[in-house]
Amino acid sequence: MKYGIIATDYDGTLATDGVVTDDTITAMERYRDAGGTLIMVTGRELTDLQKTCPRLDLFEGVVVENGAVFYQPRTNAIKVLAQPFPPAFMARLRAQDVKQLHQGHVIVTTWQPYGETVQTTIEELGLDAQVILNKRAVMVLPTGVNKASGLAAALKTLDLETVKVAGIGDAENDVDLLQSADVSVAVANALPRLKAIADKVTTQSRGAGVQELIEFILSGLL
Repeated sequence: MKYGIIATDYDGTLATDGVVTDDTITAMERYRDAGGTLIMVTGRELTDLQKTCPRLDLFEGVVVENGAVFYQPRTNAIKVLAQPFPPAFMARLRAQDVKQLHQGHVIVTTWQPYGETVQTTIEELGLDAQVILNKRAVMVLPTGVNKASGLAAALKTLDLETVKVAGIGDAENDVDLLQSADVSVAVANALPRLKAIADKVTTQSRGAGVQELIEFILSGLL
């Protein structure tokens, strides 16, 4: 098997409306049973993901908060990979009436149309931060923290740095993930920007696209 690791996004890639189908779970089990390693790389926070995805046990590692936190389901170990923002940042955003505002271990999230307000606030406070978009979602992370950096930390922690990775995703925040993978795959429902940089685009959408990738790897066609 050429690609011993599949690093997959969750929403819009592995899951449809937050749900992973039984067929997709079966395909992941086949890949794992064949010796493959599954790593999830998502913008979601861990507590939210644990409520949504009942089969985290299929994954050797789970990168959450778009690269800021690494979780190992087998041991329940959580490793925070970046420093959180100062309280003044959240206070300033709240004072500007930014809605649906939330902070995880590190990540700060809201939704459009507040992206411009968030960017202006970062500049006013002189924060070393970046705004990452995921369709309508607005995510704020320390500069240099993204899905690629989170995956690299996961591979180092798991001692899997020499294993070839197939990365698969659907949205803007998956660009770094795909660019860091040994082979990059966009599901059929992916945004045009992601399809443009992918080595392969599946014919199927979301979980069915992940199934397609697994079949290609297990059959030796990729």
